[in-house]
Amino acid sequence: MSRSDELLTVPQVLAELGGVSRRTFYRWRELGRAPVCVQLPNLELRVWRSDLITWLDSRREAG
Repeated sequence: MSRSDELLTVPQVLAELGGVSRRTFYRWRELGRAPVCVQLPNLELRVWRSDLITWLDSRREAG
């Protein structure tokens, strides 16, 4: 995480993923397949942009 990193809300993450549904995102979390999340004291989730990028890179298939 760098100083220019940004915490994204779940709706922002879903938009970055091209409109994945909230239900799908939470299912991925249940299965341990979602990007690393930060849970705030109010129980809302955030994802560091750098963690989302790392997670997306790890999902690449060999071509």
